Amino acid sequence: MVTILFHSTIFGPIHSRRLGSSLGVNLSPNDGKICSFDCVYCEAGFNSQGTGTTGFPKREDVKSQLEQKLINMKEAGTPLDVITFSGNGEPTLHPEFGGVIDDTMAVRDKYYPEAKVSVLCNSTRLDRTEVVEALLKVDNCILKLDSALTPTMRLIDQPGSPEFTCEKLIPRLASFGDKCIIQTMMLRGNHKGRHIDNTTDGEVNALIEAYKLIGPKEVMLYSIDRPTPENDLQKVEKDELEGIADKIRKEGITVQVS
Repeated sequence: MVTILFHSTIFGPIHSRRLGSSLGVNLSPNDGKICSFDCVYCEAGFNSQGTGTTGFPKREDVKSQLEQKLINMKEAGTPLDVITFSGNGEPTLHPEFGGVIDDTMAVRDKYYPEAKVSVLCNSTRLDRTEVVEALLKVDNCILKLDSALTPTMRLIDQPGSPEFTCEKLIPRLASFGDKCIIQTMMLRGNHKGRHIDNTTDGEVNALIEAYKLIGPKEVMLYSIDRPTPENDLQKVEKDELEGIADKIRKEGITVQVS
């Protein structure tokens, strides 16, 4: 099974194909994975690998490690475009996520005020007021919608809750409106004998209707770029992604393809 874990709380900076020079923040354990999804394409591997032994990093440790890293980068003259919450699972699962965001915004303002703070969020905890309030504070609130059709979404993302559906999710995304960016992974393949393809006309049309309802700042369309835990998946090439993006753009929606 493919498993590529981040073994520290602060990592990088790395070059993100969507965000630029990105300093990563991993709010999950550094030796395991904690996520409310179990995506077939996740570069960190399936949840079955376990949660590890280190647990969530403490809020004060996240702040001190981030601040020291920014000090070192500033002294070295290292450019920074964005501080990105991603890592070995869903960042909003951290019990002090809101406080961590407050600390991060303050430290960013002190050392790299021009850098953005981004959160890559799988959208599973948008029913929690404290999570929504924290997400609305960051510069780039990047929320996942891999399919607007529940059966496909559940096949791709494999949410832990049986009650997580597109019918519940899309109105929650719409409450963010242009304060969010929607991120959609396009792919096709097979998983446990079931075919996956969210590039069909029916899937794309459903996504377009969802995007129109949500009204995001932009949509990020991308496909597989690294090894995946499910081996039988196929990357959607950029020219095909651009063709899908053009259909979406015709509806007045801004789309970034990467």
